Amino acid sequence: MSDEEDSAPAVKKSRVFYGSLEEKERQRITMETASSATAGSDALKAGIRAGNINISSGETMEMEERVSERQLEALAEFERRRRARQITVSTDDAEVKAGLRALGEPITLFGEGPADRRERLRSVLSVVGPDALKRSRKDEERAKRSRDECLQTWYHEGPASLKEARLWLARYSLPRAMRRLEAARALKEVAEATKTIRQQELHKSLRNLNNFCSQIGDDRPISFCHFSPDSKMLATASWSGLCKLWSVPDCALIRTLRGHNTNVGAVAFRPQAGVSLDRSDVSLASCAADGTVKLWNLESDEPVADIEGHGDRVSRVSWHPSGRFLGTTW
Repeated sequence: MSDEEDSAPAVKKSRVFYGSLEEKERQRITMETASSATAGSDALKAGIRAGNINISSGETMEMEERVSERQLEALAEFERRRRARQITVSTDDAEVKAGLRALGEPITLFGEGPADRRERLRSVLSVVGPDALKRSRKDEERAKRSRDECLQTWYHEGPASLKEARLWLARYSLPRAMRRLEAARALKEVAEATKTIRQQELHKSLRNLNNFCSQIGDDRPISFCHFSPDSKMLATASWSGLCKLWSVPDCALIRTLRGHNTNVGAVAFRPQAGVSLDRSDVSLASCAADGTVKLWNLESDEPVADIEGHGDRVSRVSWHPSGRFLGTTW
């Protein structure tokens, strides 16, 4: 063997591996994970012992995605502006003012021009809806129609008793109306100088009137008084609930009528009381704040009859001149 052959290095033969390295790689990863988990567990335990880490007992809380209120307000404002751009508003300033009035808004603001007023109406409609103006106009038309209907004359069929009463009143009133007109025509024929003399005499007699007597009628305010047809009695009504009869002219108490429990509004004599009616007949009527209406005669301190049907205060009563009908007012 020559020296050259002895000095030549030996050639390293490469080794070829057959098969997959997946299993060995899995084992390596498993070992590294176990070692890191062990280290992390040890560190976690150390942190818990030191009081730096708190772990709940399995409680969980679901986190929901929420949009902030500011973002919601911004989105609502963008939506309102979008609706406002789509709303058509009249260019007539009178119609714009009428629309603002219908929506309950001031028709104009300080320093506001027609264009600003139109934009304000559009802004209001974008909030309440474009149909709000139509609804308000419909409501106004409906209210106006109802007012017009209330002002219209309407008729309904009444009971037979009402017809009989009206016919009786007509037969009673028409002859008296004719006599009143005849007296008015006769007075028209009187000379003006004669009328003036009569008027002066009347004024002169009125100036000579003096207070004849005075009497305390009740310990509560007197609400009404009425002379009898023969001018011999005076009926008074008081807030104490009492009605009293007084003689004229000496103002002596004749009788106290007890029947009302609250303020008496009025008391009125029947037109024929003390003249052609018997003392046991109905001669007076009174009303009170509780809705009661009572009828009285001249012999008893208690009412002879009650008139029902009033749901609220009755303020006044008045007899028809015939004495057959009694009117009440609420």
